[in-house]
Amino acid sequence: MAIITVRIPEDLKKKMREIDINWSEYIRSAIEKRIEEEKRKNIAKAVLLNEKLRKKSKGEPPAEEIIRTFRESRYGDSCN
Repeated sequence: MAIITVRIPEDLKKKMREIDINWSEYIRSAIEKRIEEEKRKNIAKAVLLNEKLRKKSKGEPPAEEIIRTFRESRYGDSCN
């Protein structure tokens, strides 16, 4: 297990001593929760970006049609 060091004010450390909590476990749990939140945010951003990109363009044929036209002009109808 890796070790990290965090500096906190002395008065906060005193307050922590007054509470019977495994602070290492609490901090590990808080870090894990934050990582999961960030993953969800990144997934949500990716979904929104994907939806924007998937919107049909105005006035342009679909990519499949452009590719088909290119292949037919290059290879003739034998590519089907």
